[in-house]
Amino acid sequence: MNVEDFDFHLPEELIAQTPLEHRSESRLMVLDKENGSIDHYRFKNIVDFLEEGDCLVLNDTKVLPARLFGQKGDTGANIEVLLLKQEDGDQWETLVKPAKRVRVGTEIVFGDGKLKAVCVGLKDHGGRILEFHYEGIFYEVLDELGEMPLPPYIRERLDEQDRYQTVFARERGSAAAPTAGLHFTEELLEELKAKGIHIAFITLHVGLGTFRPVSVENIEEHDMHAEFYQVSEGTARLLNEVKERGGRIVTVGTTSTRTLETIASKHGRFVEENGWTNIFIYPGYEFKGIDGLITNFHLPKSTLIMLVSALAGRENVLNAYETAVKEKYRFFSFGDAMFIK
Repeated sequence: MNVEDFDFHLPEELIAQTPLEHRSESRLMVLDKENGSIDHYRFKNIVDFLEEGDCLVLNDTKVLPARLFGQKGDTGANIEVLLLKQEDGDQWETLVKPAKRVRVGTEIVFGDGKLKAVCVGLKDHGGRILEFHYEGIFYEVLDELGEMPLPPYIRERLDEQDRYQTVFARERGSAAAPTAGLHFTEELLEELKAKGIHIAFITLHVGLGTFRPVSVENIEEHDMHAEFYQVSEGTARLLNEVKERGGRIVTVGTTSTRTLETIASKHGRFVEENGWTNIFIYPGYEFKGIDGLITNFHLPKSTLIMLVSALAGRENVLNAYETAVKEKYRFFSFGDAMFIK
């Protein structure tokens, strides 16, 4: 398949720059994957589309305030650092700007010396391995000095940092939020439970590769980035029980989807497991674990719109996106949602 098959026109003014005041008041498009029909609601109406015995699967990863601003120890030149992945102890894989100023041995100072880093290695894609030095607890220092790593298409400053965190975030490690989960409130989750809908949690730490466009013409030649996932024994047991009783597994976000499909593809059922996944889901893929998906509206020509197209059909999805543009839905991280049933 060609990457151009997943392109669409998106007016820039539809890219949401700030979150809504009330999370669950975002709009909800409901897309029937069998016949392509489309209906329009508010996100809080998701309760009406889930039945007793269904299971909603949420990614409980927590976004690190992973963007740091510092200065070179020798010249005082400004350096921006983005934490990507913890390598070993206090060593992290990072992206730095400008990268040419940071070589092995370069020291970077943050917060008047409260945090320091030394470059100890180079990565193929231009990344840097930094070793951090500090007193106390690293994550507490990071909470004080770091900022949320908002995607590049969001240019507005985020006044409330927790609005780029789901209300159920608890496992630190993401470079980006699992944005489909941002629509949920504690009250909405309680309403779902009261209806007899199971809530299950998995963890997948979102990497920045999620947002990278596909750069090859033939999508089958695209190499997916790897992301760490974890599914507990209790979650695996619950998911298997729901399946056996005829309930639906509805994932919230492409991250939850990729996690469950990775495990179901390997084992034919859900099991307790942790590891790294680079599963690439695009049309032609046969889903083995999930039945429905709640997701935001994604970038043109991205692996995310390809995954959604694999579930609902490329023509149905592109028609839904065309409708979303016409109806002025808000797109991307702080945008509106779609439920594929």
